Amino acid sequence: QVQLAVSGGGLVQSGGSLSLSCAASGFTFSRFTMSWYRQGPGKERELLATITSTGGSTNVADDMKGRFTISRDNAKNTVHLQMSSLKPKDTAMYYCNASNAWLDYWGRGTQVTVSD
Repeated sequence: QVQLAVSGGGLVQSGGSLSLSCAASGFTFSRFTMSWYRQGPGKERELLATITSTGGSTNVADDMKGRFTISRDNAKNTVHLQMSSLKPKDTAMYYCNASNAWLDYWGRGTQVTVSD
């Protein structure tokens, strides 16, 4: 059974930092590209960052560059999103995604709320 268990969300003050983790199971984690998305209230789902299966390459959305960092540990089947300098507009539900050419898996998401 495929699972992407996301943890680390919560309430943080503007300017603060938060780290999200996604623990994967039920599939060969090291063969999947991993991504983080978010969806704010009334907004479409937004791609934040992607890391290749080996971790050799990452890509972060322009609005998040310098603030968000994606990393993975294939030995532990986990992917992380380190977020800093958070702003109220970063308030959203954050999701973990695993994908390859044939499959696409989603976690349930975790709420991140940034207060003024």
